[in-house]
Amino acid sequence: MTGADVGVRVAELRAIKESVELGPSPGASEAQHARGKLTVRERLDLLFDPGTFREIEQLRRHRATGFGLEDRRPHTDGVVTGWGKVDGRRVFVYAHDFRIFGGSLGEAHAQKIHKVMDLALAAGAPLVSLSDGAGARIQEGVTALAGYGGIFRRNVAASGVIPQISVMLGPCAGGAAYSPALTDYVFMVRDIAQMYITGPDVVQAVTGERISHDELGGAQVHSTVSGASAFLYDTEEECLEEVRHLLSLLPSNNRELPPAVVPSDPAGRRTAALSELVPADPARSYDMRAVIEEIIDDGDLFEVHAHWATNIICGLGRLDGHVVGIVANQPASLAGVLDINASEKAARFVQTCDAFSIPLVTLVDVPGFLPGSGQEHDGVIRHGAKLLYAYCAATVPRVQVILRKAYGGAYIVMDSRSIGADLSFAWPTNEIAVMGAEGAANVVFRREIAASDDPEAARAQRVKQYRQELMHPYYAAERGLVDDVIDPAGTRQVLVDALEVLRAKHVALPERKHGNPPF
Repeated sequence: MTGADVGVRVAELRAIKESVELGPSPGASEAQHARGKLTVRERLDLLFDPGTFREIEQLRRHRATGFGLEDRRPHTDGVVTGWGKVDGRRVFVYAHDFRIFGGSLGEAHAQKIHKVMDLALAAGAPLVSLSDGAGARIQEGVTALAGYGGIFRRNVAASGVIPQISVMLGPCAGGAAYSPALTDYVFMVRDIAQMYITGPDVVQAVTGERISHDELGGAQVHSTVSGASAFLYDTEEECLEEVRHLLSLLPSNNRELPPAVVPSDPAGRRTAALSELVPADPARSYDMRAVIEEIIDDGDLFEVHAHWATNIICGLGRLDGHVVGIVANQPASLAGVLDINASEKAARFVQTCDAFSIPLVTLVDVPGFLPGSGQEHDGVIRHGAKLLYAYCAATVPRVQVILRKAYGGAYIVMDSRSIGADLSFAWPTNEIAVMGAEGAANVVFRREIAASDDPEAARAQRVKQYRQELMHPYYAAERGLVDDVIDPAGTRQVLVDALEVLRAKHVALPERKHGNPPF
């Protein structure tokens, strides 16, 4: 073969690749835009640093026959796979191309995804999926279903080893929805993303219920009701920018620490505003987000599940340039009680932070678990135990700060010293007890109060006594259950110092195949 022949072949190759990158047709791209969605390569341009994306298996085509498939064999088979860089760090991706077979999964499509998942795990780098597919390719039958099985198996193999992020930018129906559920974080965009196991037509046929795609499994539903989505955004551009932000807070794999930055916020900055933000009266509400933003670097909290189980806050931030996970009761929602959803949300977050070596800071202001037959019958014991298990199993540095009240079992569950917190600090406004003084007096002294000539006066006197003897701010410190009672204005410095001391923490785990958490 002459040099001229090679030149012809190279030109042919270039033409084929340019055609592939343009997509199946201008009309297909226009139809994608008409749905309010970006094309797959527009999305990749937003996700990766310019010029860093390296595509693999671009020329792959399916080999299926029947139902007219043998006459339609587009390159990529409806999924783009490869890797690129986000802020200079390598990230792997697979992204459905809805313009080709509706992004549906067939044998070749699945094998491309399997390949890039294996590469991500071997390279020790995060994996992002940009989902916009119509599910299994019906024309390919069981081979398509087997392809999903290979994805799920790899999701589980990579769990806790590399970060896995699912970005829902279109439909995700049937068994396909289980892959996002197995990953660490799910992002969804309003109006264009849906996830469900059975679609509206099946729901109506089986139950008679009429419901739209968005009402059944839209972004709003999964971000506020089901909790299947951790993040909700209005546009793809905003969503993909926040995916980049999340990646900047995560390590590439479980053998690395999260990336640290040079802080612009002084470690010793006083947090005097906290005394004004948090009322001393335990019955008064306030927004815990304001407390967190006062403590962490530059007030920058990347909140997870911000719209679901709002009585607890979970999010990532930095202290002195180092990434930390924040878990905090939210008195502005349900008075900050723990319930089923809050327990599950926090347990998942604690577990994820522990998997990726992210230290945990727990801010406590909790009146207890939410009472009621609904919670008990729906399994608050089992779900509350998930959070307890997650904290007890976590080996990362763990620091607790008790701001105000910490009552009953909820105090224990919120990473108390008794379940393994490395350090516990409390403000002078803290009240740690089995229950509030009023409830305790009614239980302990009920006969005495009932027999009194003036029950109200007797109750008030016993409430005062209980509070003075068992609920004063130094009771727990005197018994070694709190390491120090601190000035709220020094909270940031205390946390920075504590986490610095614990940075090299190492825990030797017992030999076992795995624990048996209360799933």
